[in-house]
Amino acid sequence: MTQNSLGDAARIRVSEEAPDPPIEHHVEDWLAFAIFWGMAIIVFLQFFTRYVLNNSLAWTEEIARYLLMIITFVGAAIAMRRGTHISVEVAHMFLPAPAVRVLNFIIDVLVIGFVGLLCWFSIAITRLMQIQTMTVFPWPMSIVYGGIAIGCFLMLWRAAGRFLAGARRGWRPDPSRTELIID
Repeated sequence: MTQNSLGDAARIRVSEEAPDPPIEHHVEDWLAFAIFWGMAIIVFLQFFTRYVLNNSLAWTEEIARYLLMIITFVGAAIAMRRGTHISVEVAHMFLPAPAVRVLNFIIDVLVIGFVGLLCWFSIAITRLMQIQTMTVFPWPMSIVYGGIAIGCFLMLWRAAGRFLAGARRGWRPDPSRTELIID
């Protein structure tokens, strides 16, 4: 029996699946990944030594705390890139389009200014913390605050990118962001 004699009902139809979305590789993603897993290993080591060996390592809690501080600012850079920082958008729904464009411009300028100040102060405190050492290790606290400064500068880089993208669109709403980003 040939394929033609079976008719249309017997034909196998293969539908093409949507292609997988491209995987993006960003500096802050890899940095957050490394810091997170380093922190996870240190916390597991703390748990293991405290509850299994009954002899806790003194440095694990302090280093895990410092890594948590750093990953907070690196994660803020990721949220800045994705545009998922918390915001109040009720004014965008009720204002006319020209006023929304002005509001978007003002918001972007304020964000750049705030993150720029954050970078400035992170550098200032990193310099001041050069003389203070960590509790367990004889390392300067400027290492910790330097990691925070790196997160702040990554956030400034992403905020500047969002500002330029907004300027190219004329601060109109981004047409590619019509849905809520949920991972």
